[in-house]
Amino acid sequence: MEENFRNIYKAIQEADALLIGASNGLSISEGYNIFADDHWFQKDFGDFRSRYGIRNILQGLFFQYPTEESKWAFFQQTDQPEMLSGTARSCNGGSVSSGWFPKIIFIVTSNGEDHFVPAGFDRDKVFEMEGRLTQSRCQNGCGTDPYENQNEILKMAKAEKNGQIPSELVPCCSCCGGPVTVNMANSNAFFQTEQFQKKMQDYQNFIKKYHGKRLAILELGVGWRNRMIKEPFMSLAASEPEAVYITFNKGEVYIPSEIAGKSIGVDGDIGEALKEICLARENL
Repeated sequence: MEENFRNIYKAIQEADALLIGASNGLSISEGYNIFADDHWFQKDFGDFRSRYGIRNILQGLFFQYPTEESKWAFFQQTDQPEMLSGTARSCNGGSVSSGWFPKIIFIVTSNGEDHFVPAGFDRDKVFEMEGRLTQSRCQNGCGTDPYENQNEILKMAKAEKNGQIPSELVPCCSCCGGPVTVNMANSNAFFQTEQFQKKMQDYQNFIKKYHGKRLAILELGVGWRNRMIKEPFMSLAASEPEAVYITFNKGEVYIPSEIAGKSIGVDGDIGEALKEICLARENL
């Protein structure tokens, strides 16, 4: 296993560019499991659990609340930035300048918790394929761009009481006056936004730019059934002669035989594995 870590470090260091894909396994390694009725969920969302029968974050994000005041009382609690950058920061060496990743990086993720930018990565190089909780957009899909919602969320958090926020803090669309929701892929309207289309084009441009070059493809917690990230990443690895495919996932590492010769898989906790790579770097 130590040799694997050395090989991963070497492959990333020698790459012309690094493409990172992240899914739920990364969030879970940081303690944020959108599928789990775990201790953290029961502690922080106990009122919603008992009142509405909500058993996890994902269910709560798509639940039909009786009022906008109760909906946003739930949404404001899903933003937990203090939990969400430990693993991402460790893979960046603490900061972009001191990190062991190459300078040229593009990240695609299906996670909505916004943990890469707080860890020091460039916002312009992060593509949240299913949106993020730190943005809001018009629920009617009137065409207005998603906007950063942290200031609104902080005000709601301070004023929330008994599973409700004050009516005056309920956000509405600045264009049509309609209801607002967090910027997640809960309808086709999300995929039609100018922001999503631009990020998708940036992703495609990155792949084209590094066609035929030494590309390191790194997956963090992406399940083998994932069609948004893993399937395109495996296809890219197969089509690029100079690519190296690296996948981290606890309890489930899948590498097809077609790319086995250019791949490295790590089964285990992502955060611990990244620390081991840092140690391997020091021992080279």
